[in-house]
Amino acid sequence: MKSNGETIGDAAARFGLETHVLRHWEDQGLLRPARDAAGRRLFGEDDLVRIAVILRNKAAGMSLDQIRVLLDEDAPDRHRVLEEHVAELDRRAADITQARAMTEHALRCRAHDITECPRFRSHIEDVLSGQARWLVVHTEPPVPAPGTPRELA
Repeated sequence: MKSNGETIGDAAARFGLETHVLRHWEDQGLLRPARDAAGRRLFGEDDLVRIAVILRNKAAGMSLDQIRVLLDEDAPDRHRVLEEHVAELDRRAADITQARAMTEHALRCRAHDITECPRFRSHIEDVLSGQARWLVVHTEPPVPAPGTPRELA
């Protein structure tokens, strides 16, 4: 990295992003890169750390609004937002554990039609009975608005 910072192109390339993503995150208040005499953005080490934090937390399912709160040490609802996200991560981990058990059973099951196997069906009884908290948004990737770049979704 140059001593005075990286250009937007270099910073975007470092993380495999398009430059418009970094501009969007700046517009959203997540990044505050310095500017050179010509007004070009210069991303310093702190900016690069923030980009890494944004990427890691987006991968963990946080929205940009949640990440904004995470990065704002003065946000009044910071702990509430983070506690809610931890609870959501725990729920997702439980879903993944259940899906893994179901997949491992299907892998070993000798039933021709897996949906007829009583042990396999035990993995979905809570869904069949309506007892499971089930939202399609948790299993399907979000559908971005038409024209929205994938990195922003």
